[in-house]
Amino acid sequence: MKLNDSAKIASVLWTVGALVGTISLTGCQGQPFEDPPIHPNLNMDFQTKYRPQKKNEFFEDGRSMREPVAGTVAQGQLKEDKALYFGKNGDAFVSKIPMRITQAFVERGQERFNIYCAVCHGKTGAANGIVIQRNAGMLKPPSFHEDRLVSMPAGQIYDAILHGVRGNMPSYSYAIPVADRWAIVAYVQALQLSRRGSLNDVPADIAAAKGWKR
Repeated sequence: MKLNDSAKIASVLWTVGALVGTISLTGCQGQPFEDPPIHPNLNMDFQTKYRPQKKNEFFEDGRSMREPVAGTVAQGQLKEDKALYFGKNGDAFVSKIPMRITQAFVERGQERFNIYCAVCHGKTGAANGIVIQRNAGMLKPPSFHEDRLVSMPAGQIYDAILHGVRGNMPSYSYAIPVADRWAIVAYVQALQLSRRGSLNDVPADIAAAKGWKR
């Protein structure tokens, strides 16, 4: 009797285990493929939800997309640091970039500059980008190497990216996030320095390693 009982228990456990394992496997999607997957286990793939702009009868105004509660700000959207988010300290533009500047940061700025800015401003910042070359110089932006722009505060350059320049340049805030805006500012300043620097600006140890005479 004991052997038979043990065999029955083992059989039941094996059956239950196999059933649980089979059900568990239905939740696995396997390798990527183009055909629609089979859904023996629906997981959370199909849920009751409202898509953007879909009407919602629950609310009086019929909108499923709700405005934030008055006086509230979404997490991560407070933007308390005005210098970082708006390039200003009070009503004045900040003179320096409010982020840590590294070589990687400037290189990121170069990459973003070449994508968004160089078509008009040119890769050297001399206002000779492909758009300017092909529109006969109409609506030509100023060169970054003009004295006025060289002395421009970092926050004002940032503001041009954030809000655009009236009549000549649109805002790029929709496409360029905060950190990348400052990275572009850093690269613009690097371009400006490249036209005005001298060997005396190079640290002595680096100049010696390069064999440059100051």
